[in-house]
Amino acid sequence: MTAVTANRPRPRTRGSEAKKLPWGSPTVYFVALIVIALMLAPIVYIVLGGFRTNAQITTDPAGFPDPWNVANYLNVLTGGVFWRQVLNSTIVALATTIGAVGLGLMASYVLARYQFRGRGVLYALFAAGLMFPITVAITPLYIVVRNLGLMNSLGGVILPQIAFALPTTIIILVPFLRAIPDEIQEAAFIDGCSRLGFFFRMVLRLSLPGVITTGILAFIGSWNSYLLPLFILNNEATFTLPLGVQAFSSQYSVDTAKVLAFTSLSMIPALIFFSLFERRIVGGLTGAVKG
Repeated sequence: MTAVTANRPRPRTRGSEAKKLPWGSPTVYFVALIVIALMLAPIVYIVLGGFRTNAQITTDPAGFPDPWNVANYLNVLTGGVFWRQVLNSTIVALATTIGAVGLGLMASYVLARYQFRGRGVLYALFAAGLMFPITVAITPLYIVVRNLGLMNSLGGVILPQIAFALPTTIIILVPFLRAIPDEIQEAAFIDGCSRLGFFFRMVLRLSLPGVITTGILAFIGSWNSYLLPLFILNNEATFTLPLGVQAFSSQYSVDTAKVLAFTSLSMIPALIFFSLFERRIVGGLTGAVKG
């Protein structure tokens, strides 16, 4: 009788069941849902507002479209202003990404694979660049860009963005390049591979997750940049999309529904791009931490 009693399973308490729930704590999910709702509510309001008329917004600001009006979105899409600004933003973002990743990869390769005097100081200098946002240096940047004759040109936006994207790029890529075993480099040199050949054939492939991550971060940061284009670009023909949203809102301040439609369309490219490469960003940052 004692042996049977000893072999009986003990009754589970509520605490043990809560710890073993495979889907987590309900409280955590409830808080997460509230946070997500607070973040998505403004976006949903802007998107739905584009399908309404000004009269509907004035009568019931928080209501749903009744009836649904697609004329606001069609007017924005059929106009040339929106697509010109999308093109300008794409050019600036791609040029910034290529410049930041290319220069950052070369600088990271030197900092990670070569021993020379002042290497730690140089790396610390790039790390210190993370503490200085572009807003702090906007006035000196304006003076430098004006002296270079790059005002009202996309180049005046691209060059400073590349410079301010380099610290993040280098901080992420250096651990990837340091993690490459020295035996691979020695074997490549024995097989007759030059330093440049090793860089292009081996380093680029082995550090591809970090390259993709830094490229995505540089592209999204450039696409959403507003302050620098605001100071550099004064000609509407060179406006990027964030700056174009502000100009469009000022021009059509009376037509609230059309402004909401323009704003919602301007968010779509960045949302699509980020949602497609979200796992790449997380994977690249995880690899950088491990390295």
